[in-house]
This record gives sequence, C-alpha cells and structure tokens, in this order.
Amino acid sequence: ARLMQAAGLQGVSRRKFARTTRRSPSARPAPDLVDRDFTAPGPDRLWVADITYVSTWAGFLYLAVVLDAWSRRIVGWAMATHLRTQLVLDALEMALQQRRPADVIHHSDQGSQYTSLAFTRRCAALGVEVSMGSVGDCYDNAVIESFWSRMQVELLDTRRWKTRVELANAIFEYLEIWHNRQRRHSALGMMTPVEFEARQQETTAA
Repeated sequence: ARLMQAAGLQGVSRRKFARTTRRSPSARPAPDLVDRDFTAPGPDRLWVADITYVSTWAGFLYLAVVLDAWSRRIVGWAMATHLRTQLVLDALEMALQQRRPADVIHHSDQGSQYTSLAFTRRCAALGVEVSMGSVGDCYDNAVIESFWSRMQVELLDTRRWKTRVELANAIFEYLEIWHNRQRRHSALGMMTPVEFEARQQETTAA
C-alpha cells in the first residue's frame, strides 16, 4: 500500500481500494443470471464488465472494460475523465461493433452507470440480456476482479503516471497487445485469448 501511495496510484480493485460503485436508490437492479458460474459454452455468450480508475499527476482516468468470459478476451473498453453512464455505453458499443453477438449476457455490479435507464434501454434495444451481482461482493464478478489484479501488477504499479495521455496509451497497449495477444492464461491451456479463439474456430471448422 505504501508503494502504491508513493507511486501516486489508486488500487485497481474498486471493492478493495476505491469505492466507485454507487447504486442509485431509485434504480431497479437486474437479476443475477450468472450466480458465480463464469463458464460459457462459446464466444459472446457471457460478457463481464466493470469500471476502475487510476490517478495521474494530472488527475484521474476512468476505465470501463467488457471481457468475454469464454476466451478472457477484452472485447470492449473505454476511457474518460468522468464516471458518467456514457463511459460504460462506449465500452458496450465497442464490444457490440467488434463481436456482433446474437445472444449475450452482460454481467456487472449494481453501479449507477449499469442500472441507469440509458444503459438498460440500450441493452434492451440491442438484445443484450443484463445481469448484475450483489453490491460490494467481488465473488459475484470474480473473472473481472482477477483481470484487474493482474493489470495492477503488470502495468499500473510499474511506474508513476504523469499525464492521462501517457496512461491511456499504456492501457491501450496492455489491453489490445499484451492481454489479448501475448499474455498466456492458465484457464485457456496457456494460450492467449486471440490464440484460443482461433484454435477453437479451427476445431469447429474441421
């Protein structure tokens, strides 16, 4: 913790270090369709999503991600200097444009961004089924919590971040190059997410 403070960094796990989950008292959360079972029969059947923030010398940068539980691939992400609903909408839109799922569950916590009318209406319009875990329970979104922990160790704790642009560029490289294309995951038989998806497609086509 002292090392993180010296580096000017906030903890990646919101439930452990930073309370950015704020449930709106007037919002009605979606049911938990996952019940801590993050196995998926194929691509784009279960997406898990979350938000975190990191501090720089110039201020906070907020990051929203959408991760495919089947392949552990980051399929959507967005960065901003605010925590408005648009942040999670942008991450969702990126995932939808890249993957074009036919039947997908989007699982998150009960943060106000995910329970907002704008977000739930957009999901309904696009055929995305919304699922939400309980408030403040990391086990209800364990896959994304594991991702945050790795990102903290492998990127965020490695240096001091002077500007948001510097940090944003590093996050882009981490998500798209390192995590998706170079990092091998034990849950995938020591393959990268991109390699795992390609291998599964070859097997299906054979």
